[in-house]
Amino acid sequence: MADLETPPPSRRSLLSRLGLHTREVRAWAMYDWANSAFMTTIILVFPIYFITVAGADLPVAKSEELYAWATALAMIVVAILAPVLGAMADRAGIKKKMLAGFMLFGVTATASLYFVDRGDWVLGAALFVLASVGINASFVFYESLLPHIASEEDIDRASSAGYALGYLGGGLILAINLLWISYPQRFGFPDAGMATRVSFVSAAVWWLVFSIPLFKRVPEPPHRIDAGPRPEGGPLLVAASRLRASVRELRSYPQAFLLLVAFVLYNDGIQTVIKMATPYGTALGISKSALIGAVLMTQFVGVPFAFLFGSLAQRLGPKRSVLIALAVYVGVTVFAYRMTTATEFFVMAFVVAMVQGGIQALSRSLFATMIP
Repeated sequence: MADLETPPPSRRSLLSRLGLHTREVRAWAMYDWANSAFMTTIILVFPIYFITVAGADLPVAKSEELYAWATALAMIVVAILAPVLGAMADRAGIKKKMLAGFMLFGVTATASLYFVDRGDWVLGAALFVLASVGINASFVFYESLLPHIASEEDIDRASSAGYALGYLGGGLILAINLLWISYPQRFGFPDAGMATRVSFVSAAVWWLVFSIPLFKRVPEPPHRIDAGPRPEGGPLLVAASRLRASVRELRSYPQAFLLLVAFVLYNDGIQTVIKMATPYGTALGISKSALIGAVLMTQFVGVPFAFLFGSLAQRLGPKRSVLIALAVYVGVTVFAYRMTTATEFFVMAFVVAMVQGGIQALSRSLFATMIP
């Protein structure tokens, strides 16, 4: 596990340039490393398994449709729950507890994907929805910790460093899982199907184990104390009341409100590209080996570019850096519409890797600096 103690002077300058200069930031960034196992093995490998194995008795188009609906349902559930849960955690000072709860919920659902076999598309879709809700809800509380451990000057680099570690960790666990799936007998598995199911368990274990530094090193932020009378009612009613108050407060920060609306729109587009990339490639007839090879390349290409965007934000500012990345992403989606070959898929994957981490990392740090 990564060394989380204060670095000696010989290492401090490099870690500072990378945005990993304190043990709290490094511990926080390790959660990106941890959850990256889900974002690679589950988000990128499970769709292929779902279509070809769990939904093997269904028409391919139907399996793809069911997977898309499962993805959409998970996003809708999180969109409904996240604001109220966030208000509860903010008021009660339990962000880390909420993070731990949803992390464990997601880890359990992810490990349970092991039991999905041929024809188990209902079980597979249900577990995927639950796991997706767990990981995306955990992000709500994980990202809310960032402003409490990084200064305004360092927050862009810290956020970008988290995504870089995520790309690296995700690439490593994905490479291990692909070796298992490609050469199952060499690793003691009877076939590729069993190797794939064990890979789902390994993703859950990776996510769980590498989350530990965050819970050990990152302090719980002080809970918010509002002026005025405390609303009456249970925790959910109080949270809903605080959420309404926060929305009213947000009107006093029009730029932050515009960023929030814009982020909701363009981030949904980004998440759609991420989660539907392999099903789309499969529908185009691109081989499984080419799809997985492109995904693996994306993970390692994304590492230096995530760090690069952290540095770019220091020069141009996070807003301009995000706009540059979004312009590239728009070009990628237009290119993908006309894509037909594996070579074109590799080109698209490489360009996505250049900007994807930068968009997400700088969006979260930009919004964090705009909210009091």
